[in-house]
Amino acid sequence: MSTILRNLITDKRLRGLEMGSHPWFEAQRRMIQAKPLIRRCYDLWYQRLLADAATVPSSAGLAIVELGSGSSYIKELRPSVITSDITPGVADMVIDGRELPFAEGSVGALLLTHVFHHIPDVSRFFQEALRVLAPGGVISMVECSHTPFARFFFGRIHPEPYNDRAAEWSFPSAGRMLDSNQALSWLVFQRDRERFALLFPGLKFEQASFLPWFSYLLSGGVNLRTLVPPFLNGAMPLMDALLKPLDPSFAIHWHLTIRKVS
Repeated sequence: MSTILRNLITDKRLRGLEMGSHPWFEAQRRMIQAKPLIRRCYDLWYQRLLADAATVPSSAGLAIVELGSGSSYIKELRPSVITSDITPGVADMVIDGRELPFAEGSVGALLLTHVFHHIPDVSRFFQEALRVLAPGGVISMVECSHTPFARFFFGRIHPEPYNDRAAEWSFPSAGRMLDSNQALSWLVFQRDRERFALLFPGLKFEQASFLPWFSYLLSGGVNLRTLVPPFLNGAMPLMDALLKPLDPSFAIHWHLTIRKVS
């Protein structure tokens, strides 16, 4: 997409801000609170993640950790969640997903929203997850899907790379948010699922389910302008339900659950 077109459709509250900076995250957080449709999407996503965390056996006393919190407001729904990010000052802790500062078996759930595809070496992340997760603990994430429309949307409209032909899971990174591969969850858990199972037998891929996409697209997400007038907001849940049969072609996000084998 051309720079001119991207500037036209990008929400004006983000213009001139460095992606991944403290002001950028603050602007995104305000956008989520001000846009009912995107707030509804995030509420649903967080509910899915927290529901996964609630399935962990004997979870009392175990930490629930969100990685890449950035503009997250998950603590409004569950104050006990430990939020984290690689950007200082935006969350409870500064954490790199490749080096988790937790004791062995002390974590019940690792929660990630639009974060997995930013981890340049997910093999190290899985190794760390195996170490810190308690038996039955989960990695729960919301990620970019691999439907035909998702491939177009993330490959042509979204500024981050979407390389579903990458031979390896890793990618070069200089610490910028644009250093990513939005196709990573599909590469690891769909295309290379047998390889994942062979390399990490202690982790079991449980499920991937599509998330509502129509209302998210019209909301503009956390980067683009809203495309629907406010008086139509109330109709969006019904539209999402009616369009659910089209999820395999149009869904742009999915919810994935990976569990540490007891």
